[in-house]
Amino acid sequence: MQIFLNDRLVSEQEAVVSVFDHGFLYGDGIYETMRAYDGRVFMLGRHIERLARSAAFIRLHIPEPQTITDAVHATVEANDLRSAYIRVTVSRGKGPIGLDPGLCPRPTFVVIAEEFRELPESLYREGVKLIIAGTRRNLIEALNPKIKSLNFLNNILAKIEAKERGAYEAIMLNAQGFVAEGTVCNLFFVKDGTLHTPSAEIGVLDGITRELVITLAQENGMCVEEGSYLPDDIFSASEVFFTNTTSEVMPVSQIEDVKYPVGDMTRKLHALYKGAVRKYIS
Repeated sequence: MQIFLNDRLVSEQEAVVSVFDHGFLYGDGIYETMRAYDGRVFMLGRHIERLARSAAFIRLHIPEPQTITDAVHATVEANDLRSAYIRVTVSRGKGPIGLDPGLCPRPTFVVIAEEFRELPESLYREGVKLIIAGTRRNLIEALNPKIKSLNFLNNILAKIEAKERGAYEAIMLNAQGFVAEGTVCNLFFVKDGTLHTPSAEIGVLDGITRELVITLAQENGMCVEEGSYLPDDIFSASEVFFTNTTSEVMPVSQIEDVKYPVGDMTRKLHALYKGAVRKYIS
């Protein structure tokens, strides 16, 4: 595997980051994940925009957009990939031990691209099980969810809960008890014919897939509402699904003890999403 490290492609064995890198020591950094379909990276420009937003929030200097674009393309091509999972990571870089960002003169920039492993079709046909995690989402005032940070311990604790309870994913509530998001996904549910999703003000990452699904729904005459929802709101839904870059639109068949069918709106939005991908890469 070829990995882009700082300013060049290197082998996986050469792709080494210092133990004094502040991304390793403190989780001080940001990242983006994306997919390539038929050799073309889906919505790359939008992902780079969000990476720049995260960087601005934490006062981190990152490479110019064209430099990132070229590095992503070079990494995909060097690994001879058509269908790929791509991760771009920028950490504060190597520096002496200490929290001061000024200790790190140069950020560490990494692009990894590997063959995308398609999820089983049975998951889309039958849906997946979720739980409500006891671990709450970080307060917005403590860590703004618009920062796609390397420090993921909050989400990892919720993911551990899901694994221990035999679930595919965990729903995290915010400090006030409102439904926020999954550990790596945004949530949607259908109630009385309206598509609902927690608003950004609740404390969620405004996912790029989430954004596209909302646009597709509105363009196709579906009523969409972003708001504040309690677990009971989602328990009484007729359909539930989640979105992210890798899963696209994933149906949910069960949350706690409540079961849901894989409904028509979920199927339609997944088909519309697939259509948007085809149009983008053509």
